[in-house]
Amino acid sequence: MKKIKIEICCGTTCFMLGSNDLLNIENEMPPELRGKAEIVALPCLELCNESKLAGAPYVRINGEVIEQANQEKIYAKMYALLEE
Repeated sequence: MKKIKIEICCGTTCFMLGSNDLLNIENEMPPELRGKAEIVALPCLELCNESKLAGAPYVRINGEVIEQANQEKIYAKMYALLEE
């Protein structure tokens, strides 16, 4: 099975609004999800602008953007992808 690609935006806005808390997500994953993701920290996903700052932090999972990302949203997306 191909690993799920998780790209975490670490641009200033996203970092200040919580992406810094997501950088250790691999160590905190439930056992059934460990080893099933490739996690990449990117300098910026270039998704926010003046009208979209409220969506930060942004995470892209297999190409799909997650706004206001947190561990629960990331895990939910991972479980959904694993069921496909």
